[in-house]
Amino acid sequence: MKPIRKAIFPVAGLGTRFLPATKAMPKEMLPVVDRPLIQHVVDEAREAGIEHFIFVTGRNKGVIEDHFDRQVELEDTLRTRGKNAEIDLLERDLPGPGTTSFTRQQEPLGLGHAVWCARELVGNEPFALLLPDVLVQHNPGCLAQMIDVANKLGDRPNVIAVEEVPPERIHMYGVVGVGKPAGKAFEITGMVEKPPREKAPSNLIITGRYILQPEIFDLLAKQTGGAGGEIQITDSMITLSKSQAFHAVKFDGKSFDCGSKVGFLAANVAYAMARPDIAPAFRDEIKRLLGS
Repeated sequence: MKPIRKAIFPVAGLGTRFLPATKAMPKEMLPVVDRPLIQHVVDEAREAGIEHFIFVTGRNKGVIEDHFDRQVELEDTLRTRGKNAEIDLLERDLPGPGTTSFTRQQEPLGLGHAVWCARELVGNEPFALLLPDVLVQHNPGCLAQMIDVANKLGDRPNVIAVEEVPPERIHMYGVVGVGKPAGKAFEITGMVEKPPREKAPSNLIITGRYILQPEIFDLLAKQTGGAGGEIQITDSMITLSKSQAFHAVKFDGKSFDCGSKVGFLAANVAYAMARPDIAPAFRDEIKRLLGS
């Protein structure tokens, strides 16, 4: 299998569920503890060995590009004040020269369209797709687990991260059918976008992490609108699955849907509790708020 060197991050969404906070700030820059959502997801990709980070942006998303660039004035001020630890932190998070690319999704036509907008930057090689709305807390990260599985599956694998959800939530997600096991993965027998509970093939949902082959781009170019009138990545994956194998990985870790307010707040609590420098004081504060 060709190595997975590139990853797409679709960051063009409007973030309407977080208004008014997202009126002037992209939802991807909302902080989980002290790191923006998008930084957490890029960290996961970098840990997995990704070398080229491709951001599909929209209007008013320039701050994301600024975040992954140097801010000379800030760095000079920190040096003047002797803030060496902060300078080291910024240096550690800064992508290398030429490792980030930004392209525009000029119309909100869906996730599939956003992925298609990155076709020229990806080229003819497999790639990872990470949705910044989803955080997965685990070490190693979700994408690293998927790449490990993909490397053992042979030539040209498509791999999707999945997790179980309660039956009453199935209608909110893309759902996979379960085939024969293949190591830590299993074959996918079908994919359905937001099925009614009684028609779902399983309770395993697609969780915002994908490894896909470049043939998906030709299918996305011809894909018509699906659920919600948008170009859905799931519809093109269903077509691709007729000629290429798809496998699912039930990953180790806890996921957080940071596209919802409750999921975003839960992520902040979970990530804070995992930080030795703030967890003890934060735990005491939570106990005080809960009156216990």
